Amino acid sequence: MPKAPQTYAKTNSARLTTLIREMTKELPPVVGDFIYSIEDQYSPMTRLSYLYDLRLFFNYLISEVPRFADLQVSEMTLDEIRGITQADLERYPNYLTLYYKNNSDEPIENAEAGKMRKLCSLRSFYKYLFAHKYVPGNIAELIPLPKLRQKEIIRLEPDEVARLLDAAESGEGFGARQKTYTAHTRVRDVAILTLLLGTGIRVSECVGLNTDDLNFEENSMFVTRKGGKEMILYFSDEVASALKAYLAERKDVQPLPGHEGALFLSLQRRRITQRAIENLVKKYAAIAAPLKRKISPHKLRSTYGTTLYNETGDIYLVADVLGHADVNTTRRHYAAMSENRRRMAAKAVKLRDDEHGSSE
Repeated sequence: MPKAPQTYAKTNSARLTTLIREMTKELPPVVGDFIYSIEDQYSPMTRLSYLYDLRLFFNYLISEVPRFADLQVSEMTLDEIRGITQADLERYPNYLTLYYKNNSDEPIENAEAGKMRKLCSLRSFYKYLFAHKYVPGNIAELIPLPKLRQKEIIRLEPDEVARLLDAAESGEGFGARQKTYTAHTRVRDVAILTLLLGTGIRVSECVGLNTDDLNFEENSMFVTRKGGKEMILYFSDEVASALKAYLAERKDVQPLPGHEGALFLSLQRRRITQRAIENLVKKYAAIAAPLKRKISPHKLRSTYGTTLYNETGDIYLVADVLGHADVNTTRRHYAAMSENRRRMAAKAVKLRDDEHGSSE
């Protein structure tokens, strides 16, 4: 009996795990110990993010702190890590504001959110060091975290959603050359956009879908969520129609080996990438909502969440469908909407008609 093909999620997890093992060789051995200690707590992508952040921190030490200048990152010992001072850590946020990578002339900048993530990674590492008595104190806890400004939820209005889908369907608004290109991807792009807008799934979840994850009898799909959690989500007849139209076209395409099960294919007959979906969303959004910058798949997810919350007022349902592990995450995102609803409630009930108001 032939061996069943691995799911995209498992294949991607194996790829990330291999990358993690390679990256730990570039860093002090204790960093590898830390990463392996959290294997059962965090996904491979999260652990890889920790490694990127810690590699940046150790590169900062080598390039900016003179007493570490002659060291190789991978050879740094626990004694040398114990030699990192609070002053070294206090200068790190300033370095994160703007730095140059690999002798490049292009600066890399971090705003508050970028600094926050990198400092939190460093705190987690120092928490591990302190818990294992590798350092006498957790000096990373003494470094203040940046204050994050509350960001407005950027989403598409109903007319912008309609224009987005129309642009994908017709190609209107593009030059002749780009219109020719989009003609080859029209049905696929409409299906992807309709799915993202109609279900709120993450772009990574969309990329990971296989053809056999769809069940049109129940209008449902099997999704592997963030962290590897698996669940069934449901979609509307409108989404089903767009998916069926795409599948009718896809059956005439012969995918490359290893990509046979993928739902969405690139023109190269491979599973479509996350970057490709991000680019197609940006391309059509430039036509549909030119004044709204940086429209991404995540903004389409916010659009869906906003619509669902406006229709139901059920924050727990929105959290469940979006796959938020903690409803407080959802509540933070849609707090401004709750405020608007309360303002509307204040105006909805009138005690006296205007004609019965007080006389002047």
